[in-house]
Amino acid sequence: MNALHRPAQIISLLILLCLASYSNAVERGSSRQAKLLLDNAIEVMRSQGAEKAFEQFNAPDGGFVQGDLYIFAIDMKGTYFASGANPNLVGQSLAGVSDATGKPIGQEILKLAERIGYGIVEYEWLNRKSNDVEHKFSRIHRVGDYVVGVGFYLPEGGGN
Repeated sequence: MNALHRPAQIISLLILLCLASYSNAVERGSSRQAKLLLDNAIEVMRSQGAEKAFEQFNAPDGGFVQGDLYIFAIDMKGTYFASGANPNLVGQSLAGVSDATGKPIGQEILKLAERIGYGIVEYEWLNRKSNDVEHKFSRIHRVGDYVVGVGFYLPEGGGN
């Protein structure tokens, strides 16, 4: 009787392993999801004003924290007004922050916002879910006197 159940157990185990792998991959927000979240944040900034938008961006249930994706907002000097991942950053400065390789990402974000108004900044950053330093991207967009952004990691395996 045990021999008859063995194939069913193996198939069940394989299905569980596949689901676990799929669920780990789903936890990473994609570039497309990051863009949609950023577009929504920009719309809220424009329609409701910065102050109300920042409240929503900082609130875990405000709709702007989705898995490993979250909205951040800084002024043109680099001071945080919102960070969905860590609202304790509000009032601190991104201007002097560098990535794991020493790249001044705070300055890069501010320069891109000043020159073009939007774009993507690449850097090496600690992924708090994997606890590894990984290649990360932040989509940013200037809205008035503020820069709104969202960071994302490439899916494991490098695809998108």
